[in-house]
This record gives sequence, C-alpha cells and structure tokens, in this order.
Amino acid sequence: MPDYHFERESRTPFSEAWTIEDGGDAVGRVDIHFTDSGIVYATLCVTADVDDDELQDLIAEIDEGLVLTSDPYRDDFVVTVWRGEYAGVYSEEDEDDDDDGGGDEDDRVEGNGRGPVLLKPNG
Repeated sequence: MPDYHFERESRTPFSEAWTIEDGGDAVGRVDIHFTDSGIVYATLCVTADVDDDELQDLIAEIDEGLVLTSDPYRDDFVVTVWRGEYAGVYSEEDEDDDDDGGGDEDDRVEGNGRGPVLLKPNG
C-alpha cells in the first residue's frame, strides 16, 4: 500500500496546490478549491500506474488529511481526476535570460512589455 506524503506548493485564501509523493517519488498533484457554498472542488492528476483502488485510497487521504482539516463542515467534495504522465513544469521565465535591462528600441513591445513567449520546461 502506498505511503503518500503531501507537500504544499502554494496557498491562497480559497485554494491550495499540493505535490503528492510516494516513497520520495512524485506520483501526482492535487489542486483544491474551497467555495463559500460548502462544496470543495479538486483536480487530481496522477501517474498512469495508479490503479482504481489506489486512486480511491488517495482521494480518501486527500479528503481526510487536506480538506477536512481546512473545512470540517464541507457539504461535498467533488474530484476531477486526470491520469497520465508527468510532462514538466512550464514557465514564461527563461533561465538563460539576462536581466540587464538593455536592448534596442526595436525590441520594445506594446502592452506589458513582454513579447510572445514559448513556454518550455524548467530544469
């Protein structure tokens, strides 16, 4: 039986994002959204090798360990599950960019000052 460990990635007043690990290996991620109506929504992404029984156990652990500790009076817990493979973390930040602020006038872009960026994996 898997021994899941949850590591919080981010938190806002109404949501949390957690990495799910089993034995030190990342096996998924869950984004939890709390609403004023008492319904808690989650998007759960797991690796392709997580079977249906493990999935049910994982949802129960998320409910007991993450949801009920934050909202013990919730009315419902609705989970959307995606099963697949890890593709990476994508960002607009380019680790190779130099932030010297220099550049030609021709490089200026209207709007937020940034041109279109191809998102690519970090690391």
